[in-house]
Order: sequence, then C-alpha cells, then structure tokens
Amino acid sequence: MAKSWIWRSVAAVVLIYAIGVLALMWWWDYEPPHFDVAANARDVATQTSASTKVVTGSVTTAALITSAQTLLDKRGGYLSNDRFPPGVFMDNVPNWEFGVLTATRDLARALRNDFSRSQTQSIEDKDLQEADPLFSSPNDRWLLPSSEGQYGKAIGHVRGYFERLGDNDDSNAQFYARADNLADYLQVVSARLGSLSQKLSAAAGQVRLDTTLAGDPHAQQSTPSPNEKPMRTPWTKIDDNFYEARGYTWALREQLEAMRIDFASILASKNATVSLEQIIRELEESQKPLGSPIVLNGRPFGFFANHSLVMANYISRANAAIIDLRELLKRG
Repeated sequence: MAKSWIWRSVAAVVLIYAIGVLALMWWWDYEPPHFDVAANARDVATQTSASTKVVTGSVTTAALITSAQTLLDKRGGYLSNDRFPPGVFMDNVPNWEFGVLTATRDLARALRNDFSRSQTQSIEDKDLQEADPLFSSPNDRWLLPSSEGQYGKAIGHVRGYFERLGDNDDSNAQFYARADNLADYLQVVSARLGSLSQKLSAAAGQVRLDTTLAGDPHAQQSTPSPNEKPMRTPWTKIDDNFYEARGYTWALREQLEAMRIDFASILASKNATVSLEQIIRELEESQKPLGSPIVLNGRPFGFFANHSLVMANYISRANAAIIDLRELLKRG
C-alpha cells in the first residue's frame, strides 16, 4: 500500500513538471513585435544621457541596440544556449535568434568598417572596434563567458558610440550617411537574402543547374561539381530555416526603417525613397502571423500550403528590389 502511494506521488510530480515545461514552451515560443525606430531612438537617447541628441546615424544605431537587446530581454530570455528544459527542447526561437544575430553582426561590422569612418585610412571607432568581435562570439556558449554576457558587453559598447555620436564634440564619433556606404551594406544584405531564399526553396526539392562559373570562360573552382545538382532540405531542418529567415527579416526591417530616416536626404536626391519603402513592405509581409501550429511543407502546387516557398517569395522580391536600389545609389 505504501509503495503504491509513493509511485502515485512520483507520477503526480512528474505530470505537474511536464505540464509546467509544456506551458513554458508555449509561453516562450514567441516572436517579439515590430517597434517604431524613430520613437526608439528618442527613448535610447533619454536612457543614455539627458544631453544626448538624436542626430544623423542615431536612429540606425538605436535600432541595432534595441534589436540586440531584444534577444536578451524577450519572453523567456536568450534560449540558444539553454541546457535545461524547456529551452533545450525548443528550436524555433533559437533559430529566430540566430537570424536576428546574423543581421546584428552584419550591421555592427558595417558601423565599424564603413558608417563610422570617413575613409579607409581613418581610425576605427574605439567602441565599435570592441563591439564587433563580441557580437561574433558563439551563439550557444553557456560556460563563462556566456553568449548573453558577450552580447551584453557588445550592446554596452554600441551605447557608448551612440552617446558620443549625440554629444557636441564633432571629433568624438561620427556617422557618415553616404550613398556608397549604404550601397556596400546592401550588398551584404543581398547576399544574405539570396542564401536564405535558396535554403527556403530547397524545402520543396528541386534540381538546380550549376551556374557557379557562368559569365567567365576562364573561371575555375577548387573542386568540380556536376552540371545538375538535386537540392532538398531534410524535414528536420525545414522549420529551422524558416524561423532563421523570420528572425533575419525581422531585424533587417528595423534596420532599413532606421536607415530610411538617417539616409533620407541621400535617398531623396537619388529618387530612391520609394524603392526602399517597397523593400520594407516586402519584409513586413514576411512577418505576418503563421496561421498554423507547424511550418507546412506541401507540394508547390499541392493541396496544402508550403510556408517555406511563401517566405522565399517575399525574400526574393525584397532582394530583387535591393539590387535595383543599389544600382540607383551608384548613379551620379
């Protein structure tokens, strides 16, 4: 009788624990909402210092700060390096985090190498020089120094740059809103979107022709590849690729909305404002709520939806618009 009571107690504890884990997984399986980049810049300036002003570059820098801070402060915190339930059982949010982290790393590097420097011979900003490698820390490290700790330090350095950017000392920090800087950053974005689009499209399976050496009769590659190459994403990676793309496009939308403000005069002079707005609109469409508890992977023209192909469509259209925008920016 006593043994029966003990086993019933153990079963009840296990059941309560399992229900708690499932409830937390449901609560943490969450994508943060869009934020207003202009209001965000004013908030970050107020939090930083009473004397910090919102100047050219402040909105983009503040968008980087808040996007990165969202990784750490969102519901459930940072999950990519969790080693205990329920975080260890989750993969959608960690892949979303990796997408946001990729966009964060790209912008941090662009700030360090291009936006904050007047020319290639100029000195790097001291805070951005520290922030860039900190953001490049492994995303799944839980031992000290943990991923959260490294990213928190990086955010602190970007805040330092933001504060010096908005003070009255013109030699302290600068942000150069030039057409060539924006075009160079968009080239990095275009490569990221192209890669994501290919991974998403492969969810439905396709045979691709080898175009790696097209356009140059003398081009070579280290290892020969077949003329036709089948591509299909393993079923275990379909939702991973989908949520990575969702995270990247979420962060990219915030960044481009911020650049629409900081580069307003440049875009107006090139008559390119509407081109950037179209890119932002495509990214906004990619963030619509998923009307299914799982990422469906139906046939391209089948009865069930294929969410990966829908996402790939929005990303490809945004990428095509980015290529056109870069051409506009290059014109005199």
